[in-house]
Amino acid sequence: MGSSPSFPVVSLPRDRIVVVTGGNTGIGYETAKHIAMMGATVIIACRSEQRATDAIRRMNEEYQDDRTKGKLEEGHINEDKLPVEFMKLDLASLKSTMDFIEAFKSSGRKLQVLLCNAGLAVVPRGHTEDGYETHFQVNYLGHFLIVAHLLPIMKTSGEDCRIVFTSSLAHKGARFDLEKAQAKNPSDYGRMLYYSNSKMYQIQHMFCLSRRLRGSDVTVTSMHPGTVSTEITRNYSDLKCFSCLVSCLDSMKVLRTPYQGAVTLVDLAVNPKNKGVKDVYFVDCKSASIARLSRNEQYQEDLWNYSVECLKQYLPPDITASLDVPQDGYQ
Repeated sequence: MGSSPSFPVVSLPRDRIVVVTGGNTGIGYETAKHIAMMGATVIIACRSEQRATDAIRRMNEEYQDDRTKGKLEEGHINEDKLPVEFMKLDLASLKSTMDFIEAFKSSGRKLQVLLCNAGLAVVPRGHTEDGYETHFQVNYLGHFLIVAHLLPIMKTSGEDCRIVFTSSLAHKGARFDLEKAQAKNPSDYGRMLYYSNSKMYQIQHMFCLSRRLRGSDVTVTSMHPGTVSTEITRNYSDLKCFSCLVSCLDSMKVLRTPYQGAVTLVDLAVNPKNKGVKDVYFVDCKSASIARLSRNEQYQEDLWNYSVECLKQYLPPDITASLDVPQDGYQ
């Protein structure tokens, strides 16, 4: 059967800044903790300060337990406290997302790693305060806005800067139809379909960004964490078939733990062998195939233009200009 995928323990400098959206729970929690254990400064960006504070406390308790028991490896820090911080971010609100962006800009920090991990799945049809279908905004559009504004910082943050999207195998069940992207007609909506669409959009975003980042030190990848037992399954509670399936898979030990689900994300964030790697979708720390729709360059650019139009009031001219495709194309 072979060994399970793993990530290397790499000594990271304290001034290497890593942002993990949704870093207070699930695979985001495990990712934030293990990268902080390697020494980088990790910012967990999520909605609730209380939940973030609780998460950071648990991280430190688990870290100190490992430290006491002599379980730390070469490459781990040996300190009294992990370098983990909280910043408020609610991806269901573009105002909150902009508040996060402005707060980060005001900090004067550089940014070497941006892990776009937060998300939700198979929620009932609904729209955010900004009028966008919930999966579309939380999983995709909010991250688009963050990336657009923080890219200029990443471009000046030194070599080997990385953006990683937590996508999903579910992207293979997506359909591309931007006229129905916001599910204005209830009959268009399907929970799994719109979740799958949002995961496809993340992969298409990866390709669009790479065309615009040619020649820079910023690379973009995406990954599937596997079927993980996390809080995201709370959205299945009113779907009896999904709830039963999740319970059965959990009892059969088929579902991955949050740590197992985080392995590929941590690997893409820290592994030296991934320096310079771009435009690749990973499963179990290996490149994997993606759906043909995701590779369609016309669809990718259509989605990009649609997204810019959705966010035009939040994208000033200097940011829009920085997102233009190079005139001589993408090689």
